[in-house]
Amino acid sequence: MNFKIFFCLTFISFLVFSCNTNSSLKTERFKVWGNCEKCKKTIESAVSVNGVTHKEWNVESKLMTITFDTTNIKLSYLQQLIAKSGYDNDNFYGDDYVYDKLETCCQYERKPFE
Repeated sequence: MNFKIFFCLTFISFLVFSCNTNSSLKTERFKVWGNCEKCKKTIESAVSVNGVTHKEWNVESKLMTITFDTTNIKLSYLQQLIAKSGYDNDNFYGDDYVYDKLETCCQYERKPFE
């Protein structure tokens, strides 16, 4: 009888733990301006931080898809990291100094922010 109780408690604990860890993962999509595969590498590398489980920037659509742990990291922080690497996104303007140092093929047409 004790084995059954132990097994049930262990199983319930596992389910509770699994639900808690998965519920903190969130996937977001947002626009990041860029031009090419070199941009893709730089943009995705910029968010290679602890807490990010998936990152993919699409060259054609300019959409960044990112999955991250919301208990450790905020979307705005990830967008700031991308901006610091020279790339404008929906909420932050890319660092001008870094943008000027990007290779010519990576210097996208910048839109003024309002």
